[in-house]
Amino acid sequence: MKTKGPVVGIVMGSKSDLNVMKTASTMLQQFGIESEMRVISAHRTPDTASQYAKDASGRGLKVIIAGAGAAAHLAGAMAANTTLPVIGIPLASGSLNGLDALYATVQMPTGVPVATVAIDGSANAALLAVQMLAISDKELAAKLAEHKEALKAKAFEADEEVRNQGK
Repeated sequence: MKTKGPVVGIVMGSKSDLNVMKTASTMLQQFGIESEMRVISAHRTPDTASQYAKDASGRGLKVIIAGAGAAAHLAGAMAANTTLPVIGIPLASGSLNGLDALYATVQMPTGVPVATVAIDGSANAALLAVQMLAISDKELAAKLAEHKEALKAKAFEADEEVRNQGK
């Protein structure tokens, strides 16, 4: 999928989240999907968060990936203000090492869904976005199928290595 302009918005609550979140951007690039990255806080810049989500579709975005730690309200703030799919990434931080963020991200009220991946699971968030976009893009669906075949080949290769150890 070659796009003109970003189709996935990647937002994070703090610049300290960048190391985890840039993995999502890298994964999307492997599929030819443009993204944009922003630091937007649900608590420190709530008006900006709301406006970003409200304007996202009109700017050509099709999916939003939101990563946040601790209270982790960013994905919910995005989902509350858009009809686009939102994928939440709970980020490891604080004394609970991301468990609080996981609960905050996954426990959304009825009517405000957020797809949630594992703690620090930005690669899977990107792949879920790719799957969503591939529903209406045959070229992208083919790339996704190739990616899955490569994963399968790697698994078979690892199995072969393990079975042949000690022979």
